[in-house]
Amino acid sequence: MEKQIILTAAVLGALAVILGAFGAHGLKPHIAPAELDVWQTAVQYHFYHVFALLFLSTLTQTGGGLVGFAYYAYLIGIILFSGSLYLLACRYVLGWSWLAILGPVTPLGGLSLICGWVLMAIAAWKQLK
Repeated sequence: MEKQIILTAAVLGALAVILGAFGAHGLKPHIAPAELDVWQTAVQYHFYHVFALLFLSTLTQTGGGLVGFAYYAYLIGIILFSGSLYLLACRYVLGWSWLAILGPVTPLGGLSLICGWVLMAIAAWKQLK
């Protein structure tokens, strides 16, 4: 599981850099400042949780099944939270105003990220015993 978590974090980290640069250089002239702020929020949370995944990989020896659940919670959270924000920020550029229906998905992604943190805390607690 450790290798899978680290590889996932590496891929998601590279993607966060690419999407951050794309927002700063490619999207900036095409979207409103408020939408660019949404994009930057997506990149920030995306990156924060890459680091959470890397830390989670240190708990694989003693964290038990909680580490696996935390891994999937972070992964789902990044996809739902940051992914929905990326799409919402670009909906007018893409001509897909219907993407506004993704608004309720964002908090579900946030809840998944919170679950990842709680599960990681419990796994770390078990390791310290």
